[in-house]
Amino acid sequence: MISNAKLYGLVLSGGKSTRMGKDKGLITYHNLPQREHLYHLLSEVCNQTFLSIRKDQESEISNSFKTILDQDEFRGPYNGLLSAHKAYPEVAWLVLACDLPLMDKKALEELIAARNSDKIASAFADAEDPLPEPLCAIWEPEALKQSVEYLKAGNGSCPRKFLINADVNLVFPKQKEVLLNANSRAEYEEALLKIAP
Repeated sequence: MISNAKLYGLVLSGGKSTRMGKDKGLITYHNLPQREHLYHLLSEVCNQTFLSIRKDQESEISNSFKTILDQDEFRGPYNGLLSAHKAYPEVAWLVLACDLPLMDKKALEELIAARNSDKIASAFADAEDPLPEPLCAIWEPEALKQSVEYLKAGNGSCPRKFLINADVNLVFPKQKEVLLNANSRAEYEEALLKIAP
């Protein structure tokens, strides 16, 4: 399976952010709402970039951003990912969750340089705990096609579980802090400390 698929960027920003208590996509770490910051980062390294959003977020997003509306056919992060795949089934997607405040262009370039399109996906992972990070990964079209079958077969809705059981290229970022997830108030504070000069 060799994929020469174009690479599109997707910022997953349609989640409800229940643990954080406010929309993680709107938190400002780099003088911009995080979803916009990541959109601009992806725009520098991908052919096209989109914000993945819920229907009720549509009115709050400026026309300068391309968006893909969640189709609500699947649960969890797969909702945004497979809505994007449905819109552009031939492309590979570099997917970022909007709770990655330390992600930077250098790390994205590392991931893209390490992309192995013979594999179903190329995913960042922490060398000390080498599990694929599904929301910081390049998903080849074949992975998304197989994901639909996987979900229809009733395997649960966890994209990490899917990748753990698939032929994935694990990529270990030079700066592992880029994988810091800020899902709670404490993680938010930690991220701010690391960003501060």
